[in-house]
Amino acid sequence: MLTMDVFNDSAFSGISLTAALDKFDYVPGYLGSIRGLFTPTPVRTTAIWIEERANAPALIQTSPRGAEPKQKGGDQRKARAFNTVRLAEASRITADELQNIRAFGSETELKTMQVEVARRQLKIMQDFDLTFENMRLGAILGKTVDADGSVIYDWETEFGQTVPAEIDFDLDNANPASGVIRKKCNQVRRSMLKALKGLGGSRVEIHAICGDAFWDDFVNHPEVIKTFEGWSAAASLREGHGGAYTSFNYGDITWHNYRGTDDDTTLGVGSDKVRFFPVNAGIFPVAQAPAETFDFVNTLGQPFYSWIIRDEKRNAWADVEVYSYPLHICTMPSALHRGRRT
Repeated sequence: MLTMDVFNDSAFSGISLTAALDKFDYVPGYLGSIRGLFTPTPVRTTAIWIEERANAPALIQTSPRGAEPKQKGGDQRKARAFNTVRLAEASRITADELQNIRAFGSETELKTMQVEVARRQLKIMQDFDLTFENMRLGAILGKTVDADGSVIYDWETEFGQTVPAEIDFDLDNANPASGVIRKKCNQVRRSMLKALKGLGGSRVEIHAICGDAFWDDFVNHPEVIKTFEGWSAAASLREGHGGAYTSFNYGDITWHNYRGTDDDTTLGVGSDKVRFFPVNAGIFPVAQAPAETFDFVNTLGQPFYSWIIRDEKRNAWADVEVYSYPLHICTMPSALHRGRRT
């Protein structure tokens, strides 16, 4: 007989279930796959502090020999506090759903329930996948937004910076000026590297995610096509580069045709738009706060937590719950750039 007593097994403790999540072949979405873009930062508290200081170099005025040297002032620092957010979702397993399970002993019951719990966790994690990608996208757009579209944090406002004005790539121009696209790329690169103020050093890479219309016009622009003619990459361009949802490098920028949700509204950059962001610059930390149970108080935060909540009154259901306490941050919104097709 299958009973709720099966949940007394240590396999269903909060610590065991949380550890089991790490064993899933979890794919967080395209932005999560870019190495060096987001930096996980586990913390022991529900709030985090971001410290900013002005340390730009300055020219030194000449002075007579024997004179007192000019005193270098101390760092001007600012510190801001931000609260992590709480994400939670549950899936209820009812006794009625398991009514016809044929059990041949407690071990079989345990394995059956482990499979069902894992299946429910996996379904919940699909929603977390989408939610995390939404938060990553929000960070590189300059705003961390909730599922309903409301703004959790506007990073331009929080750090007193401004994302530069949108660049018109003029891709629909039938008679483009020579070198116009590469000049636009150089404009983005110079502006972004200046805004980073040395963060990331020589390791910084610039990436762009493009909407479908922007991508199609960009990869078919005469200047882009001409660049690949006459050398070995020309074959690669014909055999895949420039295809839907692919990537390639042009003008020292890695371009991606970003695939959002199929409805093109829940998650996306806009068909005519492109967004630029730096990789390996360290401006996108992801705080991970601890869970709200005694098992994890004051411990370093983990990406996800999971546990079972049982029906103590009627013994009729058990909830599989998954939680996360992240905050996807953009500490340098002035280094973000944006463009449009026309």
